[in-house]
Amino acid sequence: MIIAGVDDAGRGSIMGPLVIAGVSIEEDKLNELVNIRVKDSKLLSPRRRMKLYQLIHNLAYKVFCLKIPPDEIDRYVILGKKFKRLNYLEAIYMAKVINELDCDVVYVDASDVDSNRFKEQISSMLKKDVEIFSLHHADRIYPIVSAASIIAKVERDLEIEKLKVEYGEFGSGYPSDPRTREFLIKWVEKYNSLPKDSRKSWKIWKKLTNKTLDLYMSFKKSFTQC
Repeated sequence: MIIAGVDDAGRGSIMGPLVIAGVSIEEDKLNELVNIRVKDSKLLSPRRRMKLYQLIHNLAYKVFCLKIPPDEIDRYVILGKKFKRLNYLEAIYMAKVINELDCDVVYVDASDVDSNRFKEQISSMLKKDVEIFSLHHADRIYPIVSAASIIAKVERDLEIEKLKVEYGEFGSGYPSDPRTREFLIKWVEKYNSLPKDSRKSWKIWKKLTNKTLDLYMSFKKSFTQC
């Protein structure tokens, strides 16, 4: 039997993609994930994540990830109807990942407050019958989801490093990071635009400066009229 786990990285970030990653493995190899001490990627150092990233690839039956660009995230956040916004977009991409894992059972870290609704949304988009366990904080409970969490985080970090070559240092890319907020303010002041690789639907723009608020409102208005 093939067991899989799926998790995301970068959900709350304002810069860069949201990464959805999945790992599948033969059932009799699950203990090997425990032996290499996989855990929620947020609890690991970058160096340890990278080492585990390689070990997971060596152990896995399949590893697959997809990256959701900021403009697609904006479209769902701004135009999506109730229950069809960011959580639903994640469900779509998790289904796409699961379809590539050739698994019989999958554990997913539920993005929706209603984990069963999230499960049903994913299930409706699968190409074959797969038993789904949708739980909050699954990356802390199941080693296979921890493995997916590590893959997602490393892939996300690699994308952020690529963006820093283009934009310069901007911190973690999360709105809670003072370095990221400072970068956004300076970018808007210099270019009078929102960075193309930012999520323009994020409400943090309202809290920065009058100029970022004006650009946010202008973007949102033009987007909804498209």
